[in-house]
Amino acid sequence: MFKTILTVVQVLSCLLLIVTVLLQSGKRSGLSGAISGGSESFVSRNKAKTLDARIAKATTWVAIGFILLTLLLNLV
Repeated sequence: MFKTILTVVQVLSCLLLIVTVLLQSGKRSGLSGAISGGSESFVSRNKAKTLDARIAKATTWVAIGFILLTLLLNLV
């Protein structure tokens, strides 16, 4: 029973990890905006950076949780 619950939690954390990775903007996204002529204000650039930073931090924590769940399931 305990192993089944851990497996379900691990699958959910796997899906959450996939979503957080896909939500991150690419490192080259700034270059494509500069080439196409899209101008961003200082405020919108800083807002995007904080959102990207939060998503990156969430990705790190979800990945750590996924690794710990994997190790725990291996021991059970």
